[in-house]
Amino acid sequence: MISHNFFNDLFVIPILNLLVLFHTLFEKVHLPGAFGFAIIALTVFIRLILNPFFHKQLHTAKKMQELKPHLDKIQKKHKGDKAKLQQEQMKLYQQAGINPASGCLFMIIQIPIFIGLYQTLSVFLLNGNGAKVIANINSVLYAPFLKIITIDPGFLGFNLALSPQKAGLGYYYLIPVITAVLQYYQAQTMQPSAAKALDGKPTKESKDKKAEKTSSGEDFQKAMNMQMKYIFPLFIGWFAFSLPVGLSLYWNIFSIFSIIQYRNSKS
Repeated sequence: MISHNFFNDLFVIPILNLLVLFHTLFEKVHLPGAFGFAIIALTVFIRLILNPFFHKQLHTAKKMQELKPHLDKIQKKHKGDKAKLQQEQMKLYQQAGINPASGCLFMIIQIPIFIGLYQTLSVFLLNGNGAKVIANINSVLYAPFLKIITIDPGFLGFNLALSPQKAGLGYYYLIPVITAVLQYYQAQTMQPSAAKALDGKPTKESKDKKAEKTSSGEDFQKAMNMQMKYIFPLFIGWFAFSLPVGLSLYWNIFSIFSIIQYRNSKS
């Protein structure tokens, strides 16, 4: 149930009102599966809001990739002097016109929005259409015309309030498979391409590195990439199996947008 507090007033209740607004508009035009399309519209709307932060992250990631050969040289030259190393790194960042911390902004901003979206959808999908739930939702809506009587969770043959685990129907099991595959493909798309120097020519370091032992930092990076590529999709697939289909719908639409944007940024 939704109560007034700082987080709910800032995230959950505004997102809830947007979801109900989209649902109301789709109901007005008698669109079948209005609630499912409302989830899609809400996901697209949130993604568009986050788009400037996403592009900032991509810009920073590209610049960091271009600077990597230069950063490696600085690390080798000043590996015994941490203060000088940090000073030279900051000088290089300033010359390139980037702030490495800004690349994390997209991820940081997403966290409260993700939580707010999950809690919003959970109100409908986990608590059902009981009179108390509907009354609670109506009590936090911004306008009288948004008030709802009931929500039909049907969408393209699926009950958005059911999990594949509870549905027990064969075609519901496609949902966690699709979710895991999309998550894997998203991780694959996000993998950086081979590092290039600022003049656009491939670096010679890649040939020499084959003969060297992998550093602990590279080992850690490889382990993280492995988890993002294989373990995380399985983890998300399990959640898609055990949680309502409506939450998977939101997650999958968000993943599709991410894949398209990452692919466009590399083209």
